[in-house]
Amino acid sequence: MKIKVFAPTNLAFIKYWGKKDAKLRIPANSNLSVCLDRLGTITEIEFDKKFSEDSVEIDGKISEGRERDRVVKHLDRIRNLAKVELKAKVVSKNNFPKSAGLSSSASGFAALSLSGSKAIGLNLPEKDLSRLARIGSGSACRSISSGWVEWVKGDDDKNSYAYSIFDEKYWDLRVLVVILSLKRKRVETTDGHKVARTSLFFKTRLENVEKRLEKMKRSIEKKNFSELGELMELEALSMHAVMLTSKPNLVYWLPETVRVIQAVQDWRKERLESYFTINTGQNVFVVCKPKDEDELMEKLEKIKGVIEVKKDRIGKGARII
Repeated sequence: MKIKVFAPTNLAFIKYWGKKDAKLRIPANSNLSVCLDRLGTITEIEFDKKFSEDSVEIDGKISEGRERDRVVKHLDRIRNLAKVELKAKVVSKNNFPKSAGLSSSASGFAALSLSGSKAIGLNLPEKDLSRLARIGSGSACRSISSGWVEWVKGDDDKNSYAYSIFDEKYWDLRVLVVILSLKRKRVETTDGHKVARTSLFFKTRLENVEKRLEKMKRSIEKKNFSELGELMELEALSMHAVMLTSKPNLVYWLPETVRVIQAVQDWRKERLESYFTINTGQNVFVVCKPKDEDELMEKLEKIKGVIEVKKDRIGKGARII
């Protein structure tokens, strides 16, 4: 069968940084994200006996090296589940820059997991699909379910998975994706996770992050935007504090990153409420209410160094198209 899937990228409000089990990609802490509606990956997979080897094309280019190896390893996992040895043709395309801190691996491996399992004849429950995606790329497990998604850290392969705590229609918030650089980040996320525990702040963050997660879930339930935003910003700064003090240190921010952060803080003083968060990269996400979306977009586009601002909102998880 040939199956085409769209999987969204997701934006973590409570981050995942550091692993309990690197091989199974079990996180050091539970975390929480939202699926975006527009930004994501379209992946088409076909398994057929006519293929003598796996073919992987990403964004119009034949994939090679480490990138191809990760995809083929994941195809092997799917083949093992199905007890099938057929080779596959994979064609994948992102509608946003990859490896720039916008969670392209999350949408990519979520799309690969759903399209691959369906194309080979599997019909996995959502929980098992989340577990499969997690092994490909940790945050990919959060792109399977829709809306507001919690990833329970668990302690083994069976109980570390993500699920929806509120659907995409529960709370209409908008996300402005502020692109400041299209370059690949200097250190890949997978490599960054390996040095997280070398930071003197890592243990302190772990002691507080689960409490922050529970507070954030209550703020979402109450639709308390100010409380959500404050927790979201504190969490982003906490994660980057660990990165900045790791050995070697990880400095993902650009001068433009700081410029956007300070602008968002200044606009709040002028009663234009929005909040920032940053993944493992240089680009910034600004979360706001629908009524402020257009004004904020106009202001963000005028900041020196901003290449593009993309509008998005909370959306559904991975699905066949």
